[in-house]
Amino acid sequence: MVIFHGFSLFLQTNINIQFREIMINRVLIRLKAVQLVYAFYQNGSNNLDAAEKELFFSLSKAYDLYKYLLLLMAEITRFGRHNVAQLEQRAVNTHSGETYSHKFIDNRFIAQLEKNKQLIEFQETQKKNWIGEEAFIRSMYKRIISSDIYQEYMASEDDSYEADREVWRKLYKNIFYNNEELEGVLENMSLYWNDDKFIVDTFVHKTIKRFEEANGEDQELLPEYKADEDKEYARALFRNAIENDGTYRDIIAAHSRNWEFNRIAFMDMIIMQLAISEILTFPNIPVNVTINEFVEIAKFYSTRKSGMFVNGMLDAIGKSLREQGQINKN
Repeated sequence: MVIFHGFSLFLQTNINIQFREIMINRVLIRLKAVQLVYAFYQNGSNNLDAAEKELFFSLSKAYDLYKYLLLLMAEITRFGRHNVAQLEQRAVNTHSGETYSHKFIDNRFIAQLEKNKQLIEFQETQKKNWIGEEAFIRSMYKRIISSDIYQEYMASEDDSYEADREVWRKLYKNIFYNNEELEGVLENMSLYWNDDKFIVDTFVHKTIKRFEEANGEDQELLPEYKADEDKEYARALFRNAIENDGTYRDIIAAHSRNWEFNRIAFMDMIIMQLAISEILTFPNIPVNVTINEFVEIAKFYSTRKSGMFVNGMLDAIGKSLREQGQINKN
C-alpha cells in the first residue's frame, strides 16, 4: 500500500468538496484511485482484478475508520464514568463529603451512540474496540475535561439533549481534528488510516449534527456508498485508466509538444491518465469539474509546478477531444 502524506493538506484546501449524505464520496474515490494506480505500476503488477480488490478494500477501511471514531467518543465517556466512580468511592472511604457531577458521563447523545444498532453490529462483526489503548483514552479524557468547552458545558443550566449533542460537536471539532496523538494511534492500527482521517473527521462531525433523540438506537449512520452508483464509478474510473493506458498516454504525448514526453513526472502522468479516463467515461461529470479536481490532486501529490502543468495539459486535451467529437456530455 502506497501512502501519500499530502492527502489531508489537499482536503483542507479543496473548498469545492461537496459533502453528500454518504461516506465514500468522489473526492475520496479519486484520491484512492490515484494512490492505487500509482501502486499498480510501481509494484510491477499485471493483475488488474487484484488491484481493483485492493482499491475497494482501501475504501472500506476508510468507512471502518468512520465507525471507529464514533466509538472513540463512547469509549472516552466510559472511561469518565469509571474515573468518577473511583473518585466517589474515595470520597466515601475518606468521609470527605465531596460530590461529583454526572452531567458529562450521563450525556444523552453518547448514551444513544452506545446503543446504536449499526455500531453494535460493527463491533460484533469486525471485533473493533479501543481495548489496549487505555493510556491514550486517559489522555484524551484529560484534554477534554481541561477544555473551556467542557467547563462551559458543565456550568450551563441547559439540561437538554441538544446541549449534550452540541458539546460533543464542539469537542470533536476542537480536540479530535488535527490531533497528532490520535493520528499516531490510528497509524499504528492501520496503514490505510494514515491519510484518511481528515476527510473521515468531516463525516463524523456531520453525523453528530444529524443525530436526533427521537431516533434512539435506530439512528442511521451515513451509508458507505450512494447505492451502487459511486461504487461503479470507482470501478470504471480505475479499470479504464489502466486498461486504456496506452491510448491515454498517446493522447498526453500528442499534447506535450513543449515538453519531452519521457521527462513528464510519473505522478503527473498517472493523474492525467485518470482525468482522461473520467472525461471519456462519465458523460454526467462536466469536463471542468474533472480538470479542477485532478489539478488539485496534482498540486499536493506531485512536483511544485505540477498543478499548472497538469491544468494546461488537461485543458488542451479536453478542447481537443471535444473538437474530435470524442466527448459526449449530457
